[in-house]
Formats: sequence, C-alpha cells, structure tokens
Amino acid sequence: MLGVQCKMARAALGLTVRALAGLAGVSHDTIVRLEAGEELKPRTVEAIQHALEAAGVEFIPENGGGPGVRLRKTSVDIK
Repeated sequence: MLGVQCKMARAALGLTVRALAGLAGVSHDTIVRLEAGEELKPRTVEAIQHALEAAGVEFIPENGGGPGVRLRKTSVDIK
C-alpha cells in the first residue's frame, strides 16, 4: 500500500487521520508519515492496510493505470 492509496481510502470512507490511527492501533503521526511518503516498517503498513480493508476498502494494484482503491461492494441484494 502506498501513502496516496491510504489517503484515497480514508477519503472514500470519510475517516480522519486520528480515526484511522485508532482503527489500526498506530499513532496519528504514523498515518501522517505514511501519507507523506515516508517508508514505514512493513508490519505497520500491514496493520493500516488491514484496518482499511476491514472498513470496506479494496486496494487495486498497479495494472497499467496506476494503483488505487475502491469501496467493496456490499452483498445486500436490493430489489
């Protein structure tokens, strides 16, 4: 997960930096550093990514169009 993907995911979910930090069990400053492009320990990035995925985000890998995020479809069938 890239810092820009973290920022996009937060925006899609309407989460503040502090809210995401709480969900991921990391400090506010850690989220800020990730989104600024600093390299973090892999386990820290994984914790943040797992928190965002649990909240409903899917990460899209680089596939020619650049990495990104999207909200997961709900399984609710609306008729």
